[in-house]
Amino acid sequence: MTHTVRPRRSVLYMPGSNPRALEKGCALPADALILDLEDAVAPEAKTAARAQIVAALAEGGYGNREIAVRINSLDSPWAAEDIAAIAKTSADAILLPKVSTATMVQELEARMNSAGAPEKMAIQVMMETPLGILNAPEIAGATPRLSCLVMGTSDLVKDLQAAHTPDRLPVLTALSLCVLAARAHNKAIVDGVHLDLSDDAGFRAACQQGRDLGFDGKTLIHPKTIAAANETFTPDEAEIAWSRKIIAAHAQAVADGQGVVVIDGKLIENLHVESAKRLVALSQAIAALTPADN
Repeated sequence: MTHTVRPRRSVLYMPGSNPRALEKGCALPADALILDLEDAVAPEAKTAARAQIVAALAEGGYGNREIAVRINSLDSPWAAEDIAAIAKTSADAILLPKVSTATMVQELEARMNSAGAPEKMAIQVMMETPLGILNAPEIAGATPRLSCLVMGTSDLVKDLQAAHTPDRLPVLTALSLCVLAARAHNKAIVDGVHLDLSDDAGFRAACQQGRDLGFDGKTLIHPKTIAAANETFTPDEAEIAWSRKIIAAHAQAVADGQGVVVIDGKLIENLHVESAKRLVALSQAIAALTPADN
């Protein structure tokens, strides 16, 4: 399964039990939406929320942004019906919570296949348990169908019996281990949520930290944070201009039979060209978002 480059600067959770929120999501400038059947939905509302998500996906209007549906955990009484229902929709991915082993990912894939899910429907995984973090390399490589790791830092902090701190020191090891696992298997990865909606400065700092650590974007719990996430995780114009310069100069050097190229006194190697091409592709993907999404 081939996963195309797509923006995940801002990934907004939307409760499946709230029809108004599902409708509002069509007009929000988030790169991706997670329509939630798990934490954001009370047990008595699970069945209705599932039906509302299926109806919202059938109605469409989300443009070409990525839509994932977070189902309930595999050992829950709702998982079987969640998978059967979502497999028949236009969702881009099913997001599995509480993933601790690669076997869980493979079990979801088998259930999706049995339910008739199209091959293009990807799997995403929540990395939010201590065992899951320790098994991150195996989880990231569980199946080619897996496209993205999603950090669940709130549950992780709880299970670690740690604390939420501004510098996120208690979870830095887990964050970096998951980035390593994702990149080792060529998967995308998005950072966890920032819980304090009144802390704008702290949110921006967390976004910048996430970008510096290597994340593709950040999961969000409120539309007010979309703009800051998009701004932080968007390559700036100088980065894009430099990347295009590297690509062009390297291509010319190859055409001239040269193995090395120096630009502005800097030695450019294949690894720099690969990074440059990734940034340019991301920039193009951001620009290609439909007007309703961007």
